[in-house]
Amino acid sequence: MDTSKPNSDSPSRDRRDPVGGVIHAYQKYDPVAFPPPSQPPPDLVSPAFEQALMYGNFHELSEEDLANAVKLDPSQIAGLGPSIDFLKALLEDRKRKILETYEARTVQKKARKAFHQAAKRVKPPAKMEKLFQMAINQEQPFMIERLWYQAGDDNGDLARNLLATGSAMEDKHNLEELATKYDFIGNESMSIPKALEIKEELEKIDELLQQLEEAEKSAQIGLIDMEMLSEFAQPGDMEQLEDMRRQVENLMREQAERQGLERNKDGSGFRLTPQAYKMFQGRLLEQIFSELDPSRTGRHEGDVVGEGAVELQQTKPYEFGDSVANLDLPQTIINALLRQKDERPLRLHSDDIVVHKTRNHPKAATAVIMDMSGSMRYEGQYINVKRMALALQGLINSEYPGDLLKFIEMYTFAKLRTPGEIIECMPKQVTIHDPWVRLKCDMSNPDISEHEIHPHFTNIQHALQMARQNLATCDTPNRQIVLITDGLPTAHFEGEWLYMLYPPDPQTEAATMREAQLCAKEGITINIFLIPSWSQSKEDIRFAYRMAQSTRGRVFFTSGKNLDRFVLWDYVKNRRSIIA
Repeated sequence: MDTSKPNSDSPSRDRRDPVGGVIHAYQKYDPVAFPPPSQPPPDLVSPAFEQALMYGNFHELSEEDLANAVKLDPSQIAGLGPSIDFLKALLEDRKRKILETYEARTVQKKARKAFHQAAKRVKPPAKMEKLFQMAINQEQPFMIERLWYQAGDDNGDLARNLLATGSAMEDKHNLEELATKYDFIGNESMSIPKALEIKEELEKIDELLQQLEEAEKSAQIGLIDMEMLSEFAQPGDMEQLEDMRRQVENLMREQAERQGLERNKDGSGFRLTPQAYKMFQGRLLEQIFSELDPSRTGRHEGDVVGEGAVELQQTKPYEFGDSVANLDLPQTIINALLRQKDERPLRLHSDDIVVHKTRNHPKAATAVIMDMSGSMRYEGQYINVKRMALALQGLINSEYPGDLLKFIEMYTFAKLRTPGEIIECMPKQVTIHDPWVRLKCDMSNPDISEHEIHPHFTNIQHALQMARQNLATCDTPNRQIVLITDGLPTAHFEGEWLYMLYPPDPQTEAATMREAQLCAKEGITINIFLIPSWSQSKEDIRFAYRMAQSTRGRVFFTSGKNLDRFVLWDYVKNRRSIIA
């Protein structure tokens, strides 16, 4: 048998030609049993929530976003299509053959010569001569571009020659990068166009190798550029890989529905349902408490006793955050029967569910103030604040359903937020950049709307006032405000007048401290969680201490990433002492 292969090592050989002697073998798989039943389902809820925490409602969760974020166990796709190791070996072999065939020194000389020849053809006028010589000596493309704009006539000799010189300079730089990045050990010289083509091919191979390595770690087949890979792989390999990708997509779609990610009616993406909220909060709590020291924490041993929510005869439609413990099951079933009539099987819709109204006598009442001023955008601190809020709400719903919990979004104003609105809270855009701001506005003026006010200031006084008003009527002595902020207040109300003062002003601090004193008179404790900021100073820390001491509270210093752990552990620890 003739084993000679005269063109087998030549890079010009068609890459689609099958290599003699190589047999592709694929394991059989059952699409119905994908992934294996023994493997836990992939977690789609956590990445979906992480994106929602980051973007709020400004970015829709698409199928592509979800597929790119989900981490699968690579063993779940073992045996589907060609192995990733085989594809990597195919690309690495192609790269090795190119480097063993060519040398790069000669083409660099050609590029240098072409550049200098193009430069000699340029005859700039005297006023452009100095800049032109500087551009050639320093080999700066942006200077050549400036000269081309100054030339005026695009069709003139000067403009055309400058364009040719800029192109030759770019080729020279690209080929120098090629020689530096790759070790050519062959003997065959290249022309400039051929070398640029080889550079593009090698960069594609490197990019694909990186994609394949990532896909091998996380089973994210969507990361692979199929169109680019088809330039190197066999058609049969691509078909198998496409089958694998479709299986992974089907898995994502099925698991999304099971985990509470509901597709939008127009099919454009997914939205988060209460089921997804509950699942995410449960995973947050599991992660937080598993990372705490077992000898110090423990998880809510024994029954929680004490006054809780008392059910009343009146009912109301279910709203997100309502406890299912208060579900009026008979009325819910009746509502479903009235809506569905004779249709069977009976299926409950969210509109059918009603819950008993309750009179709340909480054992503990908490108002959480979430700073969403402009500075919270830095290092994504607002994401940690929202994650903490969702975790705390999940903890109280699951462990202490009788406790009262309110959330307040704080910026230039303060707004009560329901648990379902937390995820949409975003730091406010900075709309004024003056280093010295002294503004006041009469909010009783009907011609002035909140939307016309700069939103990025920090109004702790207004947030404390709203928290105090919500906690003052709670029939419990155990009331606290959890204030999460990164620094001093920069806005406050005096009657109907809103003041926005930056840098922080003693007038704003005094108004804020007066409100803290009113909280102290009502027996409300203020616990401050001070998170780091680029602008934080000793004054921020002193102010936080003064406010906490005035209400017998405490100041916690924590990095944003540990905020949820600090707040939840502090709540559990104090809740136990209250019960005792």
